[in-house]
Amino acid sequence: MVTIREVAKAAGVSVATASRALNGMDNVTRATREKIEAKAAELNYVPHSGARSLTRRKTDTIGVILPDLFGEFFSEIIRGIDLVVHGAGKTLLLGNMHGSAQETGQAIRAMRGRVDGLLVMPPNSSADAMDEALAKDIPTVLLNAHGSAKGFPYVTVDNYAGARMVTDHLIDCGARRIVHIGGPSSNRDAGERQRGYRDSLRERLGETQPYVIPGTFREDAGRHAARLLLSDKIRFDAVFAGNDLMAIDLMAELREQGVEPGKDLLVAGFDDIPLARYVTPQLTTVHSDITRLGSAAALMVLRMLKGEEIGAEDSLIIPPTLAIRSSTVG
Repeated sequence: MVTIREVAKAAGVSVATASRALNGMDNVTRATREKIEAKAAELNYVPHSGARSLTRRKTDTIGVILPDLFGEFFSEIIRGIDLVVHGAGKTLLLGNMHGSAQETGQAIRAMRGRVDGLLVMPPNSSADAMDEALAKDIPTVLLNAHGSAKGFPYVTVDNYAGARMVTDHLIDCGARRIVHIGGPSSNRDAGERQRGYRDSLRERLGETQPYVIPGTFREDAGRHAARLLLSDKIRFDAVFAGNDLMAIDLMAELREQGVEPGKDLLVAGFDDIPLARYVTPQLTTVHSDITRLGSAAALMVLRMLKGEEIGAEDSLIIPPTLAIRSSTVG
């Protein structure tokens, strides 16, 4: 492997000058930089990432810590982050805390010294439990989260507005007995979606005790909800699932039991994962622009790395839209 010493010798400069030129420092003349870069290319020189990190005190790596890496929701977030980070010439280091607040702290501490910036999605949509692990000396942006005593900026979706939007749509389509499949009880996003659903039913229909089935945001919760609704012979004409995974599996189970979503009842979800457009019937859902969620957070952390002062007051709340498909207008 060609070393920087060989590049320096070929260019007729010192190792220090070659290092400054190849690391993009501005205290090297243009002519000298071009000569060094030409020799490096001629020799097929590949910088040693560890040595470069020590020299520049940078790793050119952005850490991403998510509650899970399974499913289209998380893959779309990672895709949005990668589009920005890769375009900036940096790499990603992924961490998974498996939905555990304790493992979140461990994952954050494991990133220290290995990344220049950090993107973190707390398992319960609140940063309160992570404040002890989060460090102000690492530029950090929170994903889908609110609340941090240390004032970290965040990027999230207006879950409350989205839930009201989709519940209003179901009512406008004629539904009067709308069941909701919730998310984890400790998850702030799930709570906001349920709050929007309840407020819409109360204001539009005068319904103060709607039927809510506890869920987990995982697909098996959708099948469980379908079986519960059919076995208990509950009267309902629409279901608003707290996310698309549960809605899609709910529809699959209903169809197996001879009930046709979009015809016999209306079904809607939340997130608009890619699969929502390809199931039968196509799923009406709240389009929360998951890819933008990731890319906006990545852009924010890159701005912080350039020295911009960004705090909680600079956070971004993405307004959702409604994707109306055949599961409600079939």
